[in-house]
Amino acid sequence: LEPGASGPALARLASELPRPQAILVVSAHWESRRLLLTAGERPETWHDFGGFPAALYALQYPAPGAPQLAEAIARQLDAAGLPAELDARRPFDHGAWV
Repeated sequence: LEPGASGPALARLASELPRPQAILVVSAHWESRRLLLTAGERPETWHDFGGFPAALYALQYPAPGAPQLAEAIARQLDAAGLPAELDARRPFDHGAWV
């Protein structure tokens, strides 16, 4: 809600770098007993916190998902001995959209 000094710095960085095809986010804000990958076409925005201003709960992060990329990453993780599961209903938590 208040970008502080990082807001202009991130805007400048965004103008200098090429637009990525995808961004892989590893979030510690979702706990599970197994490794899960968000694999939906349009993941919802999950407001997984409490006690913040109402305006924060109104924010939406409508970024598209990348199911094919999630599948490829799951295969690579499995090949490395880290079995992962795809979850098409898993939303973007605030570790991803903040």
